[in-house]
Amino acid sequence: MRFSRTLAIVFGVLAPLADTVRRWKSWRDFPPALFDDYIMGALLLAGAWVAARNFDAGQRLLAAAWGFTCGLGYCSFFEQLRRNQLGEIDPAPISSAWVLAFKGIGVLLAIAALLATLKAKRPMEPAGRARP
Repeated sequence: MRFSRTLAIVFGVLAPLADTVRRWKSWRDFPPALFDDYIMGALLLAGAWVAARNFDAGQRLLAAAWGFTCGLGYCSFFEQLRRNQLGEIDPAPISSAWVLAFKGIGVLLAIAALLATLKAKRPMEPAGRARP
């Protein structure tokens, strides 16, 4: 679960920040395209926080957050691929090809984190401690 929680914190902070930089001058064209990353970030950070305190509830919330992230990433990656094929320029301060590469890597990491979350086992309790 450590991999999933750590990656959730990284994604939860960096994805909204990166998309804000990417869309700084164009977010008014279609605001929902910006705010979905804020929702994703909030879910991932909440999942990481809850998982640190309560394994069962955290595992469920983190799996839901990673599922949401995978769905957004899938849509975003293939839309970016379509736009690249049409020759559209991304508003990011880097090339459209790099944006596509980052999105592809992000989707693969999100899938890995979702699988790791779903396969996570409850940590062993120290002897003599009762489970709540």
